[in-house]
Amino acid sequence: MPQFAANLSLLFTDRPFLDRFEAAARAGFRAVECQFPYDWPADEIAARLHTHSLDMVLHNLPAGDWAAGDRGIACHPDRVDAFRQGVPQALAYARALGVPHLNCLAGVLPAGVTPAQAHATLVDNLRFAAQALAAHGLTLLLEPINTHDIPGFFVSRSDAAVALIEAVGAPNLRLQYDIYHAQRMEGELAATLERLLPHIGHVQLADNPGRHEPGTGEIHFGFLLRRLDQIGYRGHVGCEYHPAQAGPGGTEAGLGWMTARD
Repeated sequence: MPQFAANLSLLFTDRPFLDRFEAAARAGFRAVECQFPYDWPADEIAARLHTHSLDMVLHNLPAGDWAAGDRGIACHPDRVDAFRQGVPQALAYARALGVPHLNCLAGVLPAGVTPAQAHATLVDNLRFAAQALAAHGLTLLLEPINTHDIPGFFVSRSDAAVALIEAVGAPNLRLQYDIYHAQRMEGELAATLERLLPHIGHVQLADNPGRHEPGTGEIHFGFLLRRLDQIGYRGHVGCEYHPAQAGPGGTEAGLGWMTARD
């Protein structure tokens, strides 16, 4: 089975963020990831990682004002400066925490902006970020997001993301393949993972419908996770799902899938 990383933005949310590191370690995880670490000092996060012998494998670049509805700004022509100011901030956290991958959210196509304008902006921003990360040996990821959950998201399919990666031409720019988003937009998960494996830098999972833990929906994760091993994927698989059981202990109650073999 692959190596799993607990996404601490969605799991163990019945306790404060900094306490989720201990909870993840107690549950058997040896790696974690999160969406946005920027509300907490990097040294405090680093201390939790060290105390609980955890590796942090991923977080996102700053993505605009999330509370105000931003879902990434990398394709926004009028916010290039804001995007580029976020890159050194993300790098500072990644270096302090030992994070090897930073994920970029393209964002929703802005009103009044043509797809061609958004594409050109995104390519330029990805090239800028990839170059900055390469100087520190880090990988930049581009993640397609399904348009059912985020209507109008600019990069919603794997092949579109790969075309952008090829247009940028940076060797450290790779695909973040989220199984949940891919199932909602494309299906053909096993075949697509194998076909795109040379481009994939990180994998995440959640079941569909509901974006809950494996075993709650239609995806045959027993087969799919074994298939990841068979095709030679050696990275982590981020567990970025909402536990089906809400409330205290909900994450722990739903972790039986990690040891299931069917």
